[in-house]
Amino acid sequence: MGPGPISAYPSVLRAMSAPLVGQYDPFMTATMTETQELYRGVWGTRNDATLLVDGTSRAGIEAAMISLIRPGDRVLVPVFGRFGHLLAEIAERAMADVHTIEVEWGQVFPVSAIEEAIARVKPALLGLVQGDTSTTMNQPLDEIGAICDRHGVLFYSDATASLGGNPFEADAWGLDAATAGLQKCLGGPSGSAPITLSDRAVEVVQARKKIEAGIREPGDPSASDFVRSNYFDLGMILDYWGPRRLNHHTEATSMLYAARECARLILLEGRETVIERHRVAGAAMLAGVEALGLVVFGDVAHKMTNVVAVEIPDGVPGDEARAAMLDDFGIEIGTSFGPLHGRVWRIGTMGYNAREDAVLTTLAALEAVLRRFGAAVPAGAGVEAAADVYRGASV
Repeated sequence: MGPGPISAYPSVLRAMSAPLVGQYDPFMTATMTETQELYRGVWGTRNDATLLVDGTSRAGIEAAMISLIRPGDRVLVPVFGRFGHLLAEIAERAMADVHTIEVEWGQVFPVSAIEEAIARVKPALLGLVQGDTSTTMNQPLDEIGAICDRHGVLFYSDATASLGGNPFEADAWGLDAATAGLQKCLGGPSGSAPITLSDRAVEVVQARKKIEAGIREPGDPSASDFVRSNYFDLGMILDYWGPRRLNHHTEATSMLYAARECARLILLEGRETVIERHRVAGAAMLAGVEALGLVVFGDVAHKMTNVVAVEIPDGVPGDEARAAMLDDFGIEIGTSFGPLHGRVWRIGTMGYNAREDAVLTTLAALEAVLRRFGAAVPAGAGVEAAADVYRGASV
């Protein structure tokens, strides 16, 4: 019940135990094609270039940024938590001219601040985290795409921690690229990174195309400013997933099965229903921790649905209390990074764990641990407040 990775859906784990097949077996290529279509539904897009990057969510981030950023390009990264800093660092490693703007952790950017920075910096690409689990804040994206379009800026978002549990509309919001991971709201293990690219982003990738020797055919392009990574070169990855099926790497078969099942479950339950389930679980956890007298960190109006950060009460040893939750109740919650390390706990309600029994059990265990370490908390208040949210919800 931390900020991720989380407990996977049981059927995802079962899917991973299916037999392996060769990478060009008809079943394998059909599964890849099916997975692409499933993720179009998850992302809210009709982008043909919707696929998986083999690796953790960071692999997807790096593939997107290193393939879309030419050396010397100006890149703007609004930073409101640890993972904005990560985007800036990856852009720097891609040899971009990186510009950042920052707000205090626990806040998000007003749209006007991002628009002002775009007009001032004139970037080729805007890199923006949607949900930053380090602060639990959810940056609104719905107006940003139109701003980027007016200024001729590519719009990329890291939706690792938010996709599947918070609204995300790749097409309607004007995203050019977006990446995620399975280990948060999608309810799977870390190790596969869903990605979607607009036609405009694909044009940039294709203009930098260079196919490696040994599989190159006459007439294949060989750009002078080719992507400076082989593994994360989206041009070659697109050829591997596309009709050409040009060999790149060996697809991670078990992770493909897991990713497909994660998407299948979301669409089977209904994407909007899953988002609402996360909203209710998050609201119940929020009500529960507040009823226990805990102070919630950050701007609650812009909190992600799937994780809440609470200030560790004075006198309570944060790491010892977290260890007691794990050792005595089998429940893991998280701390945070940088200036928030040791100051807050982060409690997640995502994927398979975005359900009533998990929320109520976690709150009951948290109350017991807080009492053990001397915190004065009202008996049963957390569980009752969360149960009230569920009683008033339709999920």
